[in-house]
Parts: sequence; C-alpha cells; structure tokens
Amino acid sequence: MARAWLRFYAELNDFLPPTRRQCDIPVEFAPPTPVGHLIEGLGVPHTEVELVLLNGVSVGLDARPGDGERISVYPMFEALDVTPLLRIRPRPLREPRFLADAHLGKLAHLLRMLGFDTLYFNDLGDARLAEISADEGRVLLTRDRALLMHKRVTHGCYIRSREPRAQLRQVILRLDLLGQIRPFSRCMECNGPLEAVARQGIAAELPKGVVDHYNAFWRCPGCRRIYWKGNHYRAMQAWIETLQSELAQGGRERPYPKTREP
Repeated sequence: MARAWLRFYAELNDFLPPTRRQCDIPVEFAPPTPVGHLIEGLGVPHTEVELVLLNGVSVGLDARPGDGERISVYPMFEALDVTPLLRIRPRPLREPRFLADAHLGKLAHLLRMLGFDTLYFNDLGDARLAEISADEGRVLLTRDRALLMHKRVTHGCYIRSREPRAQLRQVILRLDLLGQIRPFSRCMECNGPLEAVARQGIAAELPKGVVDHYNAFWRCPGCRRIYWKGNHYRAMQAWIETLQSELAQGGRERPYPKTREP
C-alpha cells in the first residue's frame, strides 16, 4: 500500500466532512491508482475539479501518484483563462448548453427565460442523463453528487442551494454567464427559440382584448406557445435588470494558483 496527501481548495471543501476541510488528508491506496479515483473516493465529483497539481505540476485525472506524493485539487475556473495549464476537462464550454435533472425544473425555466438552451426531464435515469450530457455537450446541473461522478459526464455543476433564484445566481456566477444573457429569446415551456410573428396571423389564437392592446408577438415553433409584452413580461424584465446589476457589482474572479509547467 502507498499513501498520498490530498488537499482541496475553495468550495471543494463543501463536499468534505468538517474534519477534512482546509487540511492535508492522508489517503492509502494500491498503486497504480488514478488520481481521479482518489479524489472521488473522498466524495468530490470530478466535474467540480478544474486543476490538479501533483507535487506542484499540473496533471490529468488519469495520473498515477506514488507513495508520499502531494496532490492539490482546485475548483472550476470557467471564468478565467487557464489554457497554459493542463485542464481536467477536454475543453471549456464558452457557449454552454444545459441539462437539468428532475429536481431542477424551476431552475431550468429561469435559465430559459434568460435565453440559455436548457433541457429538462423529470423521468430519465442517471445513465440516460449522463449520455445526453456527453453526446450533446451540455453542462449537467444537479444536486446529486453521485450523478456528477458518472464516468461519461465531462461538464457538470453541483447546485448547492434549494431555492431556484439562488440556484440561478450560482450558475451565472460559476460559469461566467452574465455577458451571455439574452432575455425572452427562448420558450420557457419547451426551450425552443422564439420567432417574431405578425399579429394578423395569430389574432384568432389570442385571448380577448390582447390583439387590441399589443403589437409585438413571438411564437415558439415547437409547442406553438405565443408570447407578448404584458404585465408579467414587464415584472420579469424588471427583475432581470435588477439581477444583472447585482451580479455585475458582486461577481468576483478567483485567482488561480501558481504552478510549474509539466
């Protein structure tokens, strides 16, 4: 048996019991064991890890540590350019698309409202969710850390809060999405991109009185739902503007650690 020392930084400590946070953790293992196995064995999903240093040198999750070596594990850095370093995932998703699991339906609707391509299913198993995430290049959003440890998942985000609007704030800040918000460009029901339609062509489908009070309309080509700028739109637009302002003032970049090139 061999022994390595692991230390986790920043929010990765949230996955650890209090006695193992912010300290070196001794782990015994039988070589050759991948470093990714040691990390997930302590309860930290590989999707939450951006950078691993083995004795100060950046390595991938398939690196095989030896006896007495030190492993430093850092969280995601989607908001920063760390291309000089060896990344854990094959590539960052600068134009991310999302897949929300069965417990995040309200978050999925909010992401769609902000214009992000977000799939949501409440009847799929973990294996199928992992397959869709990998095949379509979607960031898997979940509160199930075991799902993020699925070997097929390369991009994922563990959602810490139970409150949908707090969840939305976490995703936007975590993945640096503030500049990519395009409100009301997607259908909140089925995720389809909205298309402008002429009032004359849809008048018969609108509620009584709407045709006389509104001029601009949009339709989802998938579910055929029609949207217009009514009272609900104005309330949500005001909330989105407040959200953007608050996030712009409160979002902070995290410095990444100094390292040697391999």
